[in-house]
Amino acid sequence: MTKPAIHEDLAQNLRLLCSYYKSIAEVCRRLDINRPQFNRYLSGQYKPSANTLRRLCEFFGIETHEILLPHNQFERLVQLRPQATLAEPVVNGSIAAHMEQLSRCSNPDIQRYLGYYFEYYLSMSTPGKLLRNLVCLEEQDGQIVFQRTERMRTNANEAPCHNRYQGIVHLLTDRLFLVDYETLNCHEVTQTILFPSFRNRVSKLTGLKMGVSDNSERMPCCARVVYEYLGKDIRLRKALAMCGLYEADSAEIDGSIREAVRNEMAPGETLFRARH
Repeated sequence: MTKPAIHEDLAQNLRLLCSYYKSIAEVCRRLDINRPQFNRYLSGQYKPSANTLRRLCEFFGIETHEILLPHNQFERLVQLRPQATLAEPVVNGSIAAHMEQLSRCSNPDIQRYLGYYFEYYLSMSTPGKLLRNLVCLEEQDGQIVFQRTERMRTNANEAPCHNRYQGIVHLLTDRLFLVDYETLNCHEVTQTILFPSFRNRVSKLTGLKMGVSDNSERMPCCARVVYEYLGKDIRLRKALAMCGLYEADSAEIDGSIREAVRNEMAPGETLFRARH
């Protein structure tokens, strides 16, 4: 004789969550849980232990108290929740799958940040100089990617060389995360974290940048950074010609930007922090 379902709401909630996946077998495989054991939870005859229940909730991206709600209430909650929060999590997946997961979780408001920027920070390889680079954020195949171009001149009599970095951008909660790599030699990866703009129009974004100095020392460094929005259509050659190394007090750089990229720490600070 079949036992009555004494945990029917939990069972129905689990069955609803499993419907977002290809099969129950896939859920069991990803969770590394025994199928007969999981079937008992789906039947409502057994309730998972506290530890197993926590694992289930972490996998499905919900809170423990939510999965125990009456089914009609839980169903409304799931319907109102953005679909990205119920997307398949990555468990031991490929790098591409991890990137896809981050893209699904990225705030759609990221679209307003597309376009060209001047990037400013104090040079990691040439102390005392301020570096201005050109950055372009654009959408490709459903992901927000960017290219960062450095224009460097090692000798006044030589033509400038260009270093190019490519990467991906995510707006996670209320911070912009940019990760890129140097495309020619693949010797460097950098990460930049920026505050978003809370104004109607994007103008300047501030944050921190971490990388290594582009010289034989290759010293890991962290610097304050400013992104100055230029627009979606610019005179590309003219913008690139304006890139390069400047004196830290150069009048060609706006005074508010020179002030924003200074890297001093306030008395009593124990962490190097961004300025907002």
